[in-house]
Amino acid sequence: MFGKKSQQWPDMTSPEKFKRGQAVYDRIVAGECEDVTAELDAAYGLSGKPDHD
Repeated sequence: MFGKKSQQWPDMTSPEKFKRGQAVYDRIVAGECEDVTAELDAAYGLSGKPDHD
């Protein structure tokens, strides 16, 4: 809208991605996760870099 790129989110509700996200959540709760953002980005296939114009 108005010359800006629309932000599209990946489908995070598929059974496979839900399991990946749950595994990261379990690691967070257990205190085993050192970089939450990096692990969630990897689990959902995100680049981790915001797309700002």
